[in-house]
Amino acid sequence: MADRLLIAVLGNRNSGKSTTWNRLFEATVKTGKYERMMYLNAVQSVDVFLISGSPEERDKDVEDLLPEALPPIVLCSTQYRADVKDTYNYFFKKGYEVIVQWLNPGHSDKGTYEDELALQGYLLSKGATLQIRDGTIDPTPRVKELRQFILGWALHRNLVRTDWPA
Repeated sequence: MADRLLIAVLGNRNSGKSTTWNRLFEATVKTGKYERMMYLNAVQSVDVFLISGSPEERDKDVEDLLPEALPPIVLCSTQYRADVKDTYNYFFKKGYEVIVQWLNPGHSDKGTYEDELALQGYLLSKGATLQIRDGTIDPTPRVKELRQFILGWALHRNLVRTDWPA
């Protein structure tokens, strides 16, 4: 059982990756230097590290964007291009459980596109969980899926804080 989790949103430019994170946090968010608190429901929260702009778009190695002490939960945008495998390989090598939500089609795509990079087979062969979701429709259901998955994963590892109302 992995004690680290990567939630990645994969897609072309302007596919809805940042929208996913903004909806998940219920605020506009950007990559930071530290973990931040994310509410999973009205009373439960967990600390996560967010990489909003993909390492591929920034032409940076993902390890240069992460803190030295690896966070238990990382949320990361990933762009559909060949060097995305470098990003995923880093997380596999560091023992992260990898969940990928692939926006195909993405918000600005003209329609679904073929997996010319063979990422589906690659990710599945490495043990990742892959969800293909339509980025052209309301993101609420797919964001809810991610929130519920993170909650279950983090509860099992005692990473969830509960703040009961006064």
